[in-house]
Order: sequence, then structure tokens, then C-alpha cells
Amino acid sequence: MNDSSAGLPEEPGSVAVPILKDKDRRRDSLLRIKTVKARTGLSIATIYRRESKGSFPKRTQIGLGCVGWYESDIEDFVADPLNYRRP
Repeated sequence: MNDSSAGLPEEPGSVAVPILKDKDRRRDSLLRIKTVKARTGLSIATIYRRESKGSFPKRTQIGLGCVGWYESDIEDFVADPLNYRRP
């Protein structure tokens, strides 16, 4: 059964990859590094290293010398840390 409108592949044996849409950030909280570290169990160095490789959510500048991560992105990472890839 093909459903190309849902972003599913048409070739047999291929992996289903949903079409990613921009998230609605209006109700999303921003988390600081200490909270991100506590939720993920990763060290600060590992968070920044994985971010640079694309295997951790990207930080957002929220002020001069101040960054945060969207809570929904961290939740996505925690749900499947080994297979997480930033869109």
C-alpha cells in the first residue's frame, strides 16, 4: 500500500521516512545547558561534540553569551539517542 502523500517511500524494502515540517515553537520551552545535561545524562563536552556532528539538537542563541535548546528537540533526542539525526 503506497501513500506518497504521507511522505512514505514507494520502493519495496525501503525505509519509511516521514516528511519533516517546521515545529511550532510558540509553546516550546528553552532549556539551559545544566538542564540539558541532567535530562540527557551527557557531559557538556559530549553535548557540544555531538551537536557539531549533527547527532544532537542544535542550540539557539537567546542572548549575549547565552544559548538554549528547545525542549521538544531534547525530548526527541532522549527518545532515541543512538539514531538521532538533526533535520
